Amino acid sequence: MVKSKMPNITVSIDEDAKKVLEKRAKKNMFTLREQVEDIIRRSAINTKTGTKSSIKVDDKLVHVFSREIRGRKRKKKKNKK
Repeated sequence: MVKSKMPNITVSIDEDAKKVLEKRAKKNMFTLREQVEDIIRRSAINTKTGTKSSIKVDDKLVHVFSREIRGRKRKKKKNKK
């Protein structure tokens, strides 16, 4: 990772979130700080690339309560006999 002069930003998280981040950092062989930086960097990159066009609905109330299907498709469960 390239070290450059970046401003320091303080983020407060609860103990549960810290434990989850530490576990994820250990899995990825990062320090806690590096893991948080990686998450923020990836988020910024994904935001830059743009998003799909949003749902276009004439009724604003329907638009408020409608959601786009996002993320990975769920794996189908195999039936156990």
